[in-house]
Amino acid sequence: MDDPHADSTRATRRPSGREAKRASRAARAGSSVPYITRRIPCYEVLDEEALATLESNADTILEEVGIDYRDDAEALEIWRAAGADVRGERVHCPRGMCRALVQKTAPREFTQHARNPARSVVIGGKNTVFAPAYGSPFVRNLDEGRRYARIEDFRNFVKLAYVANSLHHSGGTICEPVDLPVNKRHLDMVYSHLKFSDKPFMGSVTAPDRAEDSIEMAKIVFGEAWTDPLSGRPKTAIINLINVNSPMTFDATMLGAAKVYARANQATIITPFILAGAMSPVTIGGTVAQTLAEALSGMAFVQLVNPGAPVVLGSFASSISMQSGAPTFGTPEPALVLYSMAALARRLGVPFRSGGSLCASKIADAQAAFESANTLLPTCLAGVNFVLHTAGWLEGGLAMGYEKFVMDADQAGMMHTLLAGVDLSPNGQAIDAIREVGPGKHFLGCDHTQANFENAFYRSPLADNNSFEQWDAEGATDMAKRANVLWKKQLAEYVAPPMDPGIDEALLEYVAKRKSASPDSNI
Repeated sequence: MDDPHADSTRATRRPSGREAKRASRAARAGSSVPYITRRIPCYEVLDEEALATLESNADTILEEVGIDYRDDAEALEIWRAAGADVRGERVHCPRGMCRALVQKTAPREFTQHARNPARSVVIGGKNTVFAPAYGSPFVRNLDEGRRYARIEDFRNFVKLAYVANSLHHSGGTICEPVDLPVNKRHLDMVYSHLKFSDKPFMGSVTAPDRAEDSIEMAKIVFGEAWTDPLSGRPKTAIINLINVNSPMTFDATMLGAAKVYARANQATIITPFILAGAMSPVTIGGTVAQTLAEALSGMAFVQLVNPGAPVVLGSFASSISMQSGAPTFGTPEPALVLYSMAALARRLGVPFRSGGSLCASKIADAQAAFESANTLLPTCLAGVNFVLHTAGWLEGGLAMGYEKFVMDADQAGMMHTLLAGVDLSPNGQAIDAIREVGPGKHFLGCDHTQANFENAFYRSPLADNNSFEQWDAEGATDMAKRANVLWKKQLAEYVAPPMDPGIDEALLEYVAKRKSASPDSNI
């Protein structure tokens, strides 16, 4: 008679030492994947009825209140031709119009191509991409304190993002190099992304011609690979942040950049920038409905400009102190907005951007840690696809912290492990180890532990888990001081990704030509 346990025994057979080591190597490789594919479910805070109510409220805003498209006659004509009710600069859309435009042509997910194809990312679906913080005019480190950012800082952060396995993206305006003229600095920033990293990057959005420069520089790098031979359309090599001037207003700068990128088939993240209580109602439901309406309007506009151009539904919603008006981070209400918006993006069928490691703290202290954790964990549980501000954010976004950057990158590494879920392969089940050790003994010396110990648990490069005596003997340093040592070490050991010298020369020639064509300006 067959053994009734034979199949079970075979299913959980003891892996050989070679197999266990292979599984361990696979776990190690997971720390440097080009993007995360989640294997845990998304956390939901609203039922179907509640989500339908919010969608209906967003349609009411679009139809009855309307969205302003300021100082852009072409945008208004595009809407008018599509059948919207345009009154002056205000666009009123019939119920369901924006949703239908988005769902008809916007891709559910898309690839953003990197100059190194192994670094390309897929945005949408079950995927999560971590990118650095964005837009800070100041930088901070333990050696100098807080000061204005310079182009050298920008290059440093591009390099730190490049060497961070937990970050998948080079980001955009990681900090504002205020030592360069406003009308020229975008050229140095885009060059830095292309030269010092081979991860995907974000383009300039501060003027249409700066968006065009970003595209032209990407074309130089991609060469013949710029065009997809199957579709005949440009490949999506740049993703770009188009902020809504909430409440319910698009300005000419953002619209101009959005049109340039959409026509070139480059991706746009349409993000209402909301401080609830000032730029939206104080309630979660009101903020969610307004965010959805604003984002829907922008994404639909992009589809009217170029059907099929990739769009991402963005949400940046913070609460404010009702006493001072200052933004607050890591509080429960923005997390609930984030969970709600993630579910609405899934229902709409477009990728979603939100979250990060946000905090109001001025330095990399306990407040920075718990506020950032209270933002990053909901970000990952909610299923955010593109995570801007993953690393470096301080002072409500006004400062980019060197120590904070590597501390946040460490936390992002932990999120890789969380989103990977539970390994139930034969090696993951570890029945062989339990059989080998048996009751009353320890697992430290068993074959399974020896094969897996290097990657059994996430190991932080910054956390100190030693005894008090050893910690004291080694200088009694806190995490910020250890982070100070780490970022300096990473920059000292940085090796640039290879670039064809001819491409580098062509980029530099383009930058020099464009700079000479623009008068010096500090405004």
